[in-house]
Amino acid sequence: MKILVVDDESRIRKLVRDFLVKKGFEVVEAENGKDAVDLFFETNDFDLIILDIMMPVMDGWQVCREIRAYSKVPIIMLSAKNDERDELMGFELGVDEYISKPFSPKVLVARIEALLRRVNGMEGEEGKLEAGGIVLDKTAHVVTIDGQTVDLSFKEFELLSYFMENQSVALSREKILNHVWNYDYYGDARTIDTHVKKLRSKMGAKGELIKTVWGMGYKFEA
Repeated sequence: MKILVVDDESRIRKLVRDFLVKKGFEVVEAENGKDAVDLFFETNDFDLIILDIMMPVMDGWQVCREIRAYSKVPIIMLSAKNDERDELMGFELGVDEYISKPFSPKVLVARIEALLRRVNGMEGEEGKLEAGGIVLDKTAHVVTIDGQTVDLSFKEFELLSYFMENQSVALSREKILNHVWNYDYYGDARTIDTHVKKLRSKMGAKGELIKTVWGMGYKFEA
């Protein structure tokens, strides 16, 4: 599988490259945001992007916006700033994972492998979920509401799938995060609120089917 590593620090790129190559990944490097965007659109065959935030020419936020306008390729954002606003911004832009520097290369590789397993597993999973005029097709990775296709990010698709699989069950924020992100998440639980807000907005009137359970989390009721 092919991974694009974007960071203006050559030592970080080399460190990540060495660990990924050992795991059998093909790695392409970019030292700034503009080069990353150019490389991505030249081939559009990357399976995952590791993206730093603070870079010259074009920062990670802009790179993410450019790519998300055309692709749902998994993106892992790296940042030297331990700021929850950065983290929430990343998730609002469609970032799949967020890792603060300094980080363990082994943990980064584990996160990459887990994310790729989820993406590939979701794409190959069969079956449909239907409730309240919503049809979620796991095989085609498509959601329709009252016959109209709704464009969801991979994380939003997983989130809606989890809600629909657990109809009428009150789910805590921690439980949702641990399931959808597939690892113990120790960040701000408001991350889930950001994703639910975006999902509800895209669902229009059907967004009301995702109920807030005050002091706990959410529940899907159709």
